[in-house]
Formats: sequence, structure tokens, C-alpha cells
Amino acid sequence: MNPILSVFETSPDRGRGLARDMRVRWALEEVRQPYDVRLVSFSALEEPAHRARNPFGQIPTYEDGELSLFESGAIVLHIAEQHSGLLPVDVTARGRALAWIFAAIDTVEPPIFDLDIAGIVEGGKPWHAERKPMLEDRVRTRLRELAAWLGERDWLEGEFTAGDLMMVTVLRRLQGSDLLGEQPGLAAYVARAEARPAFSRAFASQKAVYDNAEGRSA
Repeated sequence: MNPILSVFETSPDRGRGLARDMRVRWALEEVRQPYDVRLVSFSALEEPAHRARNPFGQIPTYEDGELSLFESGAIVLHIAEQHSGLLPVDVTARGRALAWIFAAIDTVEPPIFDLDIAGIVEGGKPWHAERKPMLEDRVRTRLRELAAWLGERDWLEGEFTAGDLMMVTVLRRLQGSDLLGEQPGLAAYVARAEARPAFSRAFASQKAVYDNAEGRSA
């Protein structure tokens, strides 16, 4: 049987490929692992059946036989460890790739997510205009540091790995802002990753869910 991925029934990003199941879809496409999806409504996130899969009521979740996982980073790491293609065989290179997975989630994503959520939640508040430059500067610092490391490389550690996959999905949250464009090397890095056939398949699969939902509501 194929693994089952729980995803939003109606994606809040309006088909932009930003929901965190995109990371897992992309990883599965990179290793050519077929999968099935379980569409979950927002109300169903609170139901016992879903909470048994994710105690925090979030997506994605991943089920493969008796194994049930939550947290997109953990799921991508599991897929990368079970299939060839996303982690180097060499122990040293593998360790570096693992470090970039955690760097994406723990170091680069938090300021980007804070900026994104502030715009959604606080956009109409009088203090947002004063707070926004501080949030943007935190993002700029991380982007500048990341760009300095990447330099002229195509990928973070020579070959494309799960670390690049996670990092690019984080950077894509900056779509619609000028911050990524301030670092041309990072913008090109994201474009290279988006040109991968596995990314295109994953994006199309996720967008189809949104398009179908829009069709049903029309």
C-alpha cells in the first residue's frame, strides 16, 4: 500500500504551494514514491481521529503501515532515510545535509514565518507599520548569511539534498515580498529548485486540490 499524506481539503495559500505538505509531496516525488492523500477540513483538524495522528491538530501527517508521523521536517527526513536520492551516502556529507534540514526549520524559517503571520494577523493594526521594519531586518540578516554561504554554488553542499528541499520551501514563503529579490543568488537558487521535475509534479498535485475545491464551491 502507498503511504497516506493528510493535507488541507482547501489550502489557505490559494494554490501557491506554501502549505507544509508541499515539502513532503516534493520529497516523495524526488524519490519516486507513490502516495495517497487524505483531505482534511479545518473543522476535522480538531476531531479525535486527526488528533490521534497529530496531537497539535496540524497538517501534514504521514502514515505508512504501522508508522504514523507528524511534523514536515521529521517526515521528509524519514523519507530521505528510507529512499536513495535525498541524502548523500558519505557520512560527512550526509551529516552536513542533515544540518541544513534543521537550519531551514530552526534558523531561517522562524523570522520569515513571524513576518508572514504578522502581515496576516496584524496588518490592519496601528502598530504594524512600526514593527514591520524590525521583522524585515531579522529576515534580511538570515538571508544575507545564507547567501554568503551559498556563494556561487548551485546547492548548499554540492549536490541537491533534503537540506536544499527544506530550505527552498522556507524561502518560497517570501514570494510577493522584495526581500528575496535583494539577494539575487538566493532568488536564482529557488528558481533552480523550482525547475526540478519533482518540484513541478508536487506543485501540480497540491494545486489540483485547491483547484478542485474552488470548482466545487463555484
